[in-house]
Amino acid sequence: MFDKVEVIFKAGDGGRGVVAFHREKFIPRGGPDGGDGGKGGDVVIKADNSASNLGGFVTHKVYNATSGDKGLGQRKHGRSGQRLTLLVPPGTVITELEAGGGRSFFADLESHGQSVVVAHGGRGGMGNIHFATSINQTPRLAQSGEAGEERAVLVELKLIADVGIIGYPNAGKSSLLKAASSAKPKIAAYPFTTLQPALGMVETEKDTFLLAEVPGLVEGAHLGRGLGHDFLRHISRTRVLIHLVDGDSPQPLEDMIKVNNELYLFDSALAQKPQLAVVN
Repeated sequence: MFDKVEVIFKAGDGGRGVVAFHREKFIPRGGPDGGDGGKGGDVVIKADNSASNLGGFVTHKVYNATSGDKGLGQRKHGRSGQRLTLLVPPGTVITELEAGGGRSFFADLESHGQSVVVAHGGRGGMGNIHFATSINQTPRLAQSGEAGEERAVLVELKLIADVGIIGYPNAGKSSLLKAASSAKPKIAAYPFTTLQPALGMVETEKDTFLLAEVPGLVEGAHLGRGLGHDFLRHISRTRVLIHLVDGDSPQPLEDMIKVNNELYLFDSALAQKPQLAVVN
């Protein structure tokens, strides 16, 4: 499952304006009629239910929209560049990567159909029809098009689930998910059998909700130990957490405390979510 990738988006440049003069029989000294250049194409990211992960961004690291065409004579505008629209799953967060190494929030596409322009196309340059004056009636001046925006971003998928299952490795999270839903996660008697978040729809007599299992958390997960570091983001949207504890553990309470510490160190808001303690 591809759920985090750094990419560069480059919008199209604006087309240049043109220097041209009217040419027609019996009008030997036609005035300026150079048209404007076309606008560069935007780069747009759109949340769509047809996308399940960010795998489409793995093969390319730079995405370019097309540039606008130059203007033409007879006051004709150049054709605008084509907009580039890229689809991502709902729940995708976009963070801008700044030149100094910092990061700033850019957009959160939570639901199907939401979209954002991540790079605006450059404006087309003006043709010489705009520069005619009473003093200079035959201007030989036109503008170059503006450069399109370029933005380096981090694209992250944060699954949208109602309930998240957390706990130490091999506590039985996959078994709980399988028993409560139609999901078929890998189950084995060794740690870290779950290598990516698993989702299952739970149906009751009165309601349905989405249940997510997060790979086992170990002490130091917020620093990258184990597998939890890459997947803690997937429980940030859940409304409640099921904290599954292995009843055969020598220190089950200590296990719970360590997992909750990892939640807090990764994101203090995660530690504030309501939890339902379940002993296996």
